[in-house]
Amino acid sequence: MGNQRRWVLSFLFVFGIIALLPISESSPSHLNFFKKVKSVADAVGEAVAKAGAEALGASSFKVRGTNLGGWLLIEGWIKPELFNAVPNKEFLDGTTIQFKSVKTQKNLCANSGGGDFIVTSCDEACQFDHFRLWRITDNTFRFRVPKNQFVGLAETAVVAVVTNDTESAIFEIIRESKDSKLVRIKASNGYYLQARDDNSVTADVKTVSGWGSSDPTVFSITFVEVNMHVYIEGDFQLQNGLGSKAAQIMQEHYDTFIVEHDFELMSKYGINAVRIPLGWWTAYDPNPPFPFVSGTLKALDNAFIWAKRHGIKIILDLHAAPGSQNGVAHSATRDGSLEWGKTYDNIQQTLEVIEFFAKRYGQHESLYGIELLNEPLYPYVTLESIENYARAAHKIIRKYNPIVYMILSARLSFVDLDVPSPMELFPIANSLDHTVVDLHWYTLMPFPTSQENIDYIKTNRTHQMTQLLSDNGETLVYIGEWSCTWSAENPTTQDLKEFAKAQIEVYSRASFGWSFWTWKNALNDWSLKWLLENDIIDVNQIKY
Repeated sequence: MGNQRRWVLSFLFVFGIIALLPISESSPSHLNFFKKVKSVADAVGEAVAKAGAEALGASSFKVRGTNLGGWLLIEGWIKPELFNAVPNKEFLDGTTIQFKSVKTQKNLCANSGGGDFIVTSCDEACQFDHFRLWRITDNTFRFRVPKNQFVGLAETAVVAVVTNDTESAIFEIIRESKDSKLVRIKASNGYYLQARDDNSVTADVKTVSGWGSSDPTVFSITFVEVNMHVYIEGDFQLQNGLGSKAAQIMQEHYDTFIVEHDFELMSKYGINAVRIPLGWWTAYDPNPPFPFVSGTLKALDNAFIWAKRHGIKIILDLHAAPGSQNGVAHSATRDGSLEWGKTYDNIQQTLEVIEFFAKRYGQHESLYGIELLNEPLYPYVTLESIENYARAAHKIIRKYNPIVYMILSARLSFVDLDVPSPMELFPIANSLDHTVVDLHWYTLMPFPTSQENIDYIKTNRTHQMTQLLSDNGETLVYIGEWSCTWSAENPTTQDLKEFAKAQIEVYSRASFGWSFWTWKNALNDWSLKWLLENDIIDVNQIKY
């Protein structure tokens, strides 16, 4: 399937069969964020609060929404052609590569995983022979090893001892030909790397010729599949890969992928809300940090204008937090690393992003909710970290709007049998007013027939929904992502209609509502626009 979101579906227990397991124990947090929450600004009066409540539609309004995925936050599988303009696009940031010496038939590896020399002693079972790329230009890179050190030089010896990327060396990968697996690696000292007979690796060969099998400077490369995908295709990879072309290409995308006519169509088809995935750098527009370009903030402003004209509510979704909260493409990770929550400054920066959005849009009549963090990864993002962050963010949001909804996303897990229940968030949410818990229910069960998949929705999902609604207290439940992708073999159009209808009927029981992933997509089963235009889904005919 070639993308992280579809890859996650193969771990469908995360939000599927065992989505309602008992709450997991979480490790203690090392942070407390309250002391840095800024002092209260101008108070919002009771009259504003009352008007805001009326604008939100009080308790009668329920979200029948769509996500605007792939617009202001990139996921390559949604619009694959965006990556066509990236030169040398096999070598994106975060791509993991193995280098095998054609002479010794051993892989380059970081001794002990990092903090030592680079050697050629790994066979195919070695765990330390994965090098993650940090792209500098089309053909030059920094290499990051499994324990997160960067590769550098100690005179002519090749080592992996520094953790600061700017102190590491830059290497050029020179390919024999466009499709060849044979490469040479040229170090920043101007010399080529060679694999020696004693397993050491040095950068000390000045002149090379040919690509013979006994040449110690020639390596065979393998692109490694990590967590069922080879390439990370998010904003960092795209914008850094485009280089000087990024500003023009991204602006054209922002201007054309979602336009006002889309909001007009949504309203026509009965869609009343959009969840807009955002990256943290939007808060710094028009001068976002490297490698991001400007344009997302103006597009977001347009979305609020269009939403007001067409009677659509907006949920702002911080899909990519500073440092990445889950290490996958749609969190804008550079190389699969997860850094969110590891430092106080990181959390403070995230709170400042939330404040930027709350201040800019807090009094706009179309704002319906702010989602603090999409799919934080368990167990690396702890429950206590989420709680402290949520309480601090709640205070910030309430400075600008007394009743707009604050949304907490259930934690993501890539391990089938170690999944926290989304109900772990209910105690936090119940202690904060106007708070919602967001679950993502994708259904890719190993059922070959359409009816089995439909029955799973009607039986299993119905049971899960009943349990959620019986234990949620004052917390509202939101199915923030779902789709019509499934494993049924040779389904008919009518089968797909029944599958979609069954999901909508169950998810419409959620007290906050639902949002389909996503509005536009290269894959039809993931495109609500396509499903509506082809009469697969008719939102207005569903009984709520």
